[in-house]
Amino acid sequence: MAAISVAAEWQLLYNRYYRKPEIYSMAWKNVDLSRNKVACASMGGPIAVIRDDSKIVQLYAESALRKLRIFNSAGVQISETVWKNPGGRLIGMAWTEDQILVCATQDGTVYRYNIHSELIEPTISMGKECFEQSVVECVFWGNGMVCVNEANQLFCIPDFKNPKPCMLLGEVEQLPMPPLCVAVIEPQYTMSGNVEVLVGVDDDHVLLVEEDGGVQQVSVEVGPIQKMVVSGNGKLLACFSHDGKLLVMSTDFSNIIFEYNCESALPPEQLAWCGMDSVLLYWDDMLLMVGPYGDPVRYVYDEPIILIPECDGVRILTNTSLEFLQRVSDSTESIFKIGSTLPAALLYDALDHFDRRSAKADENLRLIRSSLPEAVEACIDAAGHEFDVSRQRTLLRAASYGQAFCHFQRDRFQEMCKTLRVLNAVRNHDIGIPLSIQQYKLLTPSILVGRLINAHRHALAVRISDYLGMNQEVVIMHWACAKIAASLAEVVIMHWACAKIAASLAIPDDALLEILLEKLRICKGISYAAVAAHADKSGRRKLTAMLVEHEPRSSKQVPLLLSIGEEDTALTKATECGDTDLVYLVLFHIWQKRPALELFGMIQARPLARDLFISYGRCYKHEFLKDFFLSTGQLQDVSFLLWKESWELSKNPMASKGSPLQGPRIKLIEKAQSLFAETKEHAFESKAAEEHAKLLRIQHELEVTTKQAIFVDSSISDTIRTCIVLGNHRAAMKVRTEFKVSEKRWYWLKVFALATIRDWDALEKFSKEKRPPIGYRPFVEACIDADEKGEALKYIPKLADPREKAEAYARIGMAKEAADAASQAKDGELLGRLKLSFAQNAAASSIFDTLRDRLSFQGVS
Repeated sequence: MAAISVAAEWQLLYNRYYRKPEIYSMAWKNVDLSRNKVACASMGGPIAVIRDDSKIVQLYAESALRKLRIFNSAGVQISETVWKNPGGRLIGMAWTEDQILVCATQDGTVYRYNIHSELIEPTISMGKECFEQSVVECVFWGNGMVCVNEANQLFCIPDFKNPKPCMLLGEVEQLPMPPLCVAVIEPQYTMSGNVEVLVGVDDDHVLLVEEDGGVQQVSVEVGPIQKMVVSGNGKLLACFSHDGKLLVMSTDFSNIIFEYNCESALPPEQLAWCGMDSVLLYWDDMLLMVGPYGDPVRYVYDEPIILIPECDGVRILTNTSLEFLQRVSDSTESIFKIGSTLPAALLYDALDHFDRRSAKADENLRLIRSSLPEAVEACIDAAGHEFDVSRQRTLLRAASYGQAFCHFQRDRFQEMCKTLRVLNAVRNHDIGIPLSIQQYKLLTPSILVGRLINAHRHALAVRISDYLGMNQEVVIMHWACAKIAASLAEVVIMHWACAKIAASLAIPDDALLEILLEKLRICKGISYAAVAAHADKSGRRKLTAMLVEHEPRSSKQVPLLLSIGEEDTALTKATECGDTDLVYLVLFHIWQKRPALELFGMIQARPLARDLFISYGRCYKHEFLKDFFLSTGQLQDVSFLLWKESWELSKNPMASKGSPLQGPRIKLIEKAQSLFAETKEHAFESKAAEEHAKLLRIQHELEVTTKQAIFVDSSISDTIRTCIVLGNHRAAMKVRTEFKVSEKRWYWLKVFALATIRDWDALEKFSKEKRPPIGYRPFVEACIDADEKGEALKYIPKLADPREKAEAYARIGMAKEAADAASQAKDGELLGRLKLSFAQNAAASSIFDTLRDRLSFQGVS
């Protein structure tokens, strides 16, 4: 009998059964859908209601003040707000996929509200075209909107997550009057990935307008289309023609799949898809369900209704109830269909006999023993499609009963029980989210928990998260932030009520902290800093500081400490964790907020912070670093910085050709020298700085007198050499005297300088002034390097060492002289080396061979 009573509620559309159970009796009072604009969110979402200002208000029937009210699907009010938007008449409103209420007004302004009736800033403007030419129609989908203005122009917001209005179609000849109907193919179902808008015009055509501005004329050849709606998968289009026909065709208009004559040319008030199997048309008191085959099904209503399409059916909202029209699942049909003898029906019947202690239970099990696993699966699946809890329980008991007599995967049973517990919890009248199992799977548990959080149903969200093994951190954090905000609102209200006792009645920070910690400790690794940040925004600095102390992650803790002015604590935390990025973050923050001396005092006792500050200062902030070193008495470090600055000043392209910039450089070095001189440990640095300044001064004077920028920053030796090359022997001598250049070094420099300018007479004269302390070898090398063999011959005979003499002769190609000198040295190895240098000269080679043989005969090696 139970099975018969279940099937008696079904309606047959061709070979498919449909049912329309009542999900809720609406809790609201005095809500007339016909006198209000209503927006219903999909997936069991909330319902927004606002009085339609185009309808006449009955005297004393209701307040003239318009309110936007938001209810759950059971009619329980969630929030309300006074409608204050000055944008003219409300043209349309709808819910996005994120459950944000979008309201479009006549002047092209789009307002957004969350589920708590709080306005989300900023508002969106559709542009001056919509402001000047009022909006007359809006069509919404998932996360976007298309609107039409009085100038027959189309505008679109493709995605409210990134709201950028754009014009789709300007004032063109194809739209001489407002379109008869508009439908949208969502971007996820188009080839281009952009929005495509179908516009019905007053002829036999439909315009396909693309987001990039392209317009195509699609031939329908059935007369003007008065209403159309795209299916949930974007593949089919249901149209109502001017002659009363319902047409279902592919969205590319390639073929008409079926048509039905509705016997009424009056277009329906609403047209909607019921899943993918049928189409609903609603007139004033009749709901017509049409399928591809068979006679339609008619439902009569004596009150206005709103059709809310879902992925697996349609929710039907009336003034007093919420129903769900859906196709009966195959598993449910196999059990409850009248006269069914399928295994699932026999298993369900066997449970009934078992409860009545009838032996027929065993007989039914024997009949279906081979098909028992399939019967168990059907009972479990049918339970998932039921909204009635007692029927769910009975079906699951039947499945459990069958499991005892067959091998069946028990995880499937447990998973369904877990799913139904979650669904029944959110279907509760107070929660009011009537999800079907198919919608729940499509929505996913994480998004469901997110919607509960946004509705401030934190307790249920935590229980579901825990039950499903999900991370509870998001829920707890949102609850904590909401708790802080609520406590702040409580203080404000109490202050308004009685200013004198508000502070004493407010929740103290210590007490609120304990309340928060009790919940926050549930989740390991939860971000206390995020909650503390919310407390800071709410103006509760003391609570913020206490919460930050419980945050284990320094990367979260330190920035928040800085935001509440706890720089010293932030620096301590940053240095303790050893994160150099965090330390620099704190240093730069203090650098901008505090006087320099306070910063120096804070970092002096913290080695890591001090070292990082010094490293940064050496690269970028010398003046600031000098102040730090001076404040800590580190004079030698200041000296090194001054010296470094002098070198950096030399890189200035203007610091040449006798530039006055050399003066500041010299002063910097002299200042560094004076600081070095104050400590005995830096006597060498002091002397070096003194000589450096002296050399720079001389070089600067030389550049001024010679007008050649070739002296500054060269070495003492280079300075002397350059003076000699320029013929300024007096200046070279002065440099030698000032810096006490040794005689040997002086000779080396002058010999090669004279060779450089090829002043051979001066070189010869210089060699004869007295016996050179460096010998004559540098003279020989200078001449040979200048490729002057004749000049070299003046000095080679004066070489005292026969080996040097032999090598010198060899270098200028004089084989015989080289051989004679080598024989005087009696060095066989030298003879061999010299022979190799004359390998191309056979006569020279024979000379060296003869001498070598002679030495060998004499026993000289």
